[in-house]
Amino acid sequence: MKHQVISPDVLALGPEDHAVLGSEDHAVLRPEDLAAFRAALLAQRRFHLARLRDVQATGTVRTGTPEAAAHARKAASARMMLTDVEAALIRIDEGRYGACHRCAEPIPRAQLEVVPHARYCGSCRRGRGARR
Repeated sequence: MKHQVISPDVLALGPEDHAVLGSEDHAVLRPEDLAAFRAALLAQRRFHLARLRDVQATGTVRTGTPEAAAHARKAASARMMLTDVEAALIRIDEGRYGACHRCAEPIPRAQLEVVPHARYCGSCRRGRGARR
C-alpha cells in the first residue's frame, strides 16, 4: 500500500499499525514526517528569499546586455522556486501534502526527501515531461 495524505483516523493509529500500512517509502506520512518536511521547506524558503533579495540588491543592469539577461533569469528562478516551496507549505497546512496533483496517488517518500516541494509522482512527471 502506498502512503496517504495524513487523515484524522490515521492519527488515531499506534506505531505498530503504521508498520502494516506500507513499506518504508510508501508509509503513511506521520505528524513527525510532516514536521520534518515543513522544516526543510522553511529552510528552502529562507534560502530563496535571500537569493531573491541578493538579486534585487545588485541594482539595475543595463537592458540588452548579457548581464541583464542573467540577472532576469536568476530573479525568475528564485521567484519560481519560492512559489513552489510556498505552495508545498500550503499543501501541508491543508492536509494535501504528498499527493500527486495529476493522479492523486502518493508521491514516494524518497522523492519528497529529495524534492520536498514536488507536485507530481515520478510516473506523472515523466509522462508529462514536467521539469518542475
